[in-house]
Amino acid sequence: MLKDQFQAVPDSSQLQQIERDLRFYPTTNAHPQVLSQEQVEQFNRDGYIKDLTIFSPAEIASIRQQFDELLSRTLATGADSYSISSAHLKYGFCWDLLTNSRIVAIVKDLLGENVVAWGSHFFCKMPGDGKAVAWHQDASYWPLSPSRNVTAWLAIDDADIENGCMRFIAGSHQYGHMTFRDSNPAEHNVLNQTIENPWQYGHEVIDSLAAGQISIHSDLLLHGSEANNSSRRRCGLTLRYAAAEVRAALDWNQKGVIVSGSDPSGHWANRPRPTRDLPE
Repeated sequence: MLKDQFQAVPDSSQLQQIERDLRFYPTTNAHPQVLSQEQVEQFNRDGYIKDLTIFSPAEIASIRQQFDELLSRTLATGADSYSISSAHLKYGFCWDLLTNSRIVAIVKDLLGENVVAWGSHFFCKMPGDGKAVAWHQDASYWPLSPSRNVTAWLAIDDADIENGCMRFIAGSHQYGHMTFRDSNPAEHNVLNQTIENPWQYGHEVIDSLAAGQISIHSDLLLHGSEANNSSRRRCGLTLRYAAAEVRAALDWNQKGVIVSGSDPSGHWANRPRPTRDLPE
């Protein structure tokens, strides 16, 4: 997988040495504050919720402008468009997005009162870049346990079939952790794992989103995306959240920001907002 600029992402052999509980834990919430009861039930059944509007057109245009400048400066260093990872540890505007109260309120309805935010990674497919994201489970890459983690995928640009939006396999999170193989170079995979024949686990859902919308999915949900063969960019920001009870190995707890409630154990670092918004 891509190198995280704060902490190298562990390889499969490292993760195999860590005892992890990779079972799906359904949400139990009789009185959600933002989501409807039907949406909570859908998350438990299908592993995702989509089409949640967070930012107005004007707000997402401002966010996009900040990302455009960040991307320009990143590319100027010779890095690629997928390399902006753990962005909340370096750039204030990314920390603001990760801790945004509108997103956190939705996550709380799924994970409970005590929530830690720990990840922020831009997946930016440039026009015609030819790279796909193979079918995978996020939990395969993370030294976290138990599996009470979700990703909020924020559309910086409109994301649709033409420019390589995400796809889910509804209900696949119910099967727990799955066997994967290493991807081969011919797949042009942004990541390095591939799960074969995903359709045996459920039906495919197209996660098309308008800029400013989010979808939320379980870390055990099978998902991926085709290459962007269009003339338009497709950028999404993955925002990662965990229930505060989740334990992180390999110092990943140092990425954490307490965004709701508290962390009674003190396991997670509570990272402050970076003072700068862009690379110097």
